[in-house]
Amino acid sequence: MADRSFHIAMYPWFALGHITPYVHMANKLAERGHKISFFLPPKTQHKVEAFNLHPHLITFIPITVPHVEGLPLGAETTNDVPFPLHPLIMTAMDLTKPDIEAYLRQLKPQFVFYDFTCWLPALTRRLGIKSVVYCIISSGTIGYLLSPARKTLEKGMIGSDLLEPPEGFPSSSIKLRAHEAQALAAVTTMDFGSGLSFVERQLMSLSDCDVIGFKTCREIEGPYGEYIGSQFGKPVIFAGPVVPNLPKIALERQWEKLLSKFQPKTMIFCAFGSECVLKEDQFQELVLGLELTGLPFLVALKPPMGAKTIESALPEGFQERLKGRGILHGGWVPQQLILRHRSVGYFVTHCGSGSLAEGMVSDCQLVLLPHVGDQIINARLMARDLKIGVEVEKGDEDGVFTKYDVCKAVKTVMDHDNELGNEVRTNHAKWKEFLLKPGLENSYMDDFVKQLHTLV
Repeated sequence: MADRSFHIAMYPWFALGHITPYVHMANKLAERGHKISFFLPPKTQHKVEAFNLHPHLITFIPITVPHVEGLPLGAETTNDVPFPLHPLIMTAMDLTKPDIEAYLRQLKPQFVFYDFTCWLPALTRRLGIKSVVYCIISSGTIGYLLSPARKTLEKGMIGSDLLEPPEGFPSSSIKLRAHEAQALAAVTTMDFGSGLSFVERQLMSLSDCDVIGFKTCREIEGPYGEYIGSQFGKPVIFAGPVVPNLPKIALERQWEKLLSKFQPKTMIFCAFGSECVLKEDQFQELVLGLELTGLPFLVALKPPMGAKTIESALPEGFQERLKGRGILHGGWVPQQLILRHRSVGYFVTHCGSGSLAEGMVSDCQLVLLPHVGDQIINARLMARDLKIGVEVEKGDEDGVFTKYDVCKAVKTVMDHDNELGNEVRTNHAKWKEFLLKPGLENSYMDDFVKQLHTLV
């Protein structure tokens, strides 16, 4: 029975930060001989094709994204639109239901992995297919924000509700500031496509599925995963670290040439994923803070709000002062490969789960600068529970950081005479060794597959 291979369909939320980790998971399952049919928007395919290490077993199936009024023509993923339009991407995804049903009838997989398409479990149940919510969002975040114990659908949610954890939540260092709680309450209860709020959609997904899967280890998030299982009455399985394989491409010559000019482990790499857009004043404080460190740096960010390019938003005289020491890039960068480059020693990250996974298994020291949603709770888990990174301090009421806050966080992880810096470096090295321990990932993935076998 354990040798039997499955056919698994995958339909992640149309965001690169969700699609990419699903591709990594598809690779791990394909390594074990399982066949994957991966539904995704057509124009996104070329962005993830290099990560498909088993093209004979992983098939990308392009799903036409219906046009929804209010979306720019051709918009397919959250990367194509600002945050306020994300619910329209969800509405478009909901409208693909007839196409997904037709494919599932034709392909007849045993399982469908999904996250935000809350209508999938009812559909798969009708077709005799098992549904797996495969969560990219951390179990700590889901447990803290979306626990049924909060009774959000009955009582609603305001910022002050999130200053305390829900009833029964495991003991942890997660503590939200007032401005974070307010922002998270607003996002959790906002309309998120087709007339459903984000919390309604997530509660349906988690309540109606057959099993909940998390991309993490028991050693890191075990109590949170178990709490979610007890709250929703569902089996919870851990996939382990799902450490991304390096893409099948080498670092392009232009990057190699740029980065190789600097001494080993001296460079700061700052990247905030494919969607984060800073306000212009915060963007300027960030780059000025990196300048203050005295180290070379590569900043790979989208232009800030109101700016067409990164360069046009820079503080006066910045480029002249930093010539040859500061590299600025407004487009996509091969993050995994850059993190492994010998010159790069520090990673300033927005704390998206994919970026944290890549950072944890690199030698780069982590500086945490979360912005929205699950990034905030991810940062607390990293800085306070695991103590493997230093979070940039922000104002309690307004959430604003200064150049001095940025510089201080970087200097802390650099300074070998700093007690916190030493603790963080020691813990990071310990967790990196644990996550890359021979056999750990195989053991988790084998157990994950074994648990799936019990469902069919």
